[in-house]
Amino acid sequence: MIETGSKIDTEFEVKIVEDGEEREVKFTDLLDKKSIVSVYMKNNTSGCDRQTLSLAENSQWFTDNGFNIIAISKDTCGSHKKYADKQGINYTLVSDPEFKFASATDSIVEKKMYGKVFTGPSRSAFVIDTDGTILATIKKIDTKAHAEELKALVESL
Repeated sequence: MIETGSKIDTEFEVKIVEDGEEREVKFTDLLDKKSIVSVYMKNNTSGCDRQTLSLAENSQWFTDNGFNIIAISKDTCGSHKKYADKQGINYTLVSDPEFKFASATDSIVEKKMYGKVFTGPSRSAFVIDTDGTILATIKKIDTKAHAEELKALVESL
């Protein structure tokens, strides 16, 4: 995983859902202020729902403290639109089925599920400055207390 203080390449393109609208942008365009990037696996799964809902419930705190919230999974933008409505998500959801962000942050890991081994992004979070510099990371998210752990991390910067 990328080290704190390192800079990632943010020039890759991703599809996003923001304010109910789908569009394609360069990742760097999302970094108009310091950002929290939360990586989750899949919409409508119990752990991921806790993770994203925690952020939705606390999004105003992050906004008030000068941070964007960006959540990334491999789900399609269509799925993200339905998920945002269902969960009351008012922050940016990124569709990244090719794991471009995980590649940029060197956070692709080996996983096992139902006896099968595969690779995918780690469930992690990054605090990123506008120029792509990693300010802090959480390598293993606590899905039940995700917003609280991010608040503590942000306050420690």
